[in-house]
Amino acid sequence: MGNVRPEQLLLYAVTDSTWLDGRSLPECVRTAIDAGATFVQLREKRASFDQKVELARAIVPLCRAAGVPFVIDDDVDVALAAGADGVHVGQDDMACAEARRLLGPDAIVGVSAHNVAEALAAQAQGADYLGSGALVATATKSDVTPLPPAELAAICAAVDIPVVGIGGLNARTIPQFKGLGCAGAAVVSGIFAADDIAAATRELRQVCENTFGGKQ
Repeated sequence: MGNVRPEQLLLYAVTDSTWLDGRSLPECVRTAIDAGATFVQLREKRASFDQKVELARAIVPLCRAAGVPFVIDDDVDVALAAGADGVHVGQDDMACAEARRLLGPDAIVGVSAHNVAEALAAQAQGADYLGSGALVATATKSDVTPLPPAELAAICAAVDIPVVGIGGLNARTIPQFKGLGCAGAAVVSGIFAADDIAAATRELRQVCENTFGGKQ
């Protein structure tokens, strides 16, 4: 099955330096990995190309040493420059097939999918996994209508590749998505806005194991 195993998506950490209050992003990522994050995505919307490459180059060895996959949000050029494992692309970003062509067959290509049609199209284009959401309304994306649980379950059932839920997920909201077929949860502020990233990540890891099953 592709380049991503379902258990690797159990606790998917998505970076956002705006929450860090001056802390070092690579050090925060290292802390999250040590505390149980199973996948990392660099998602820094405000950073320049050079800044993203610098951050990614600092994070690559941390993830590699821990055996944790590391992808870049949207930007194939950053992934290539930094030696990341791949990319995650949205419906409005570079097409999955084009990302796959540029990165090669062994790279990880994740795709955002909001319905069954998008999910099936992404799988047909060679996606390794899907990110589906937003599952819970969030303050950062007030214009987004949450994906109904039934639609999430339909997406998971329609494809053979693993699906990670995203959007408003934290230790309190994750359990409501038990039994829908997701491999795990993607978390942004629940990790990177925490005062104690290690403690927050350990709690999230336990919640994800209880919700999605399977331990690494």
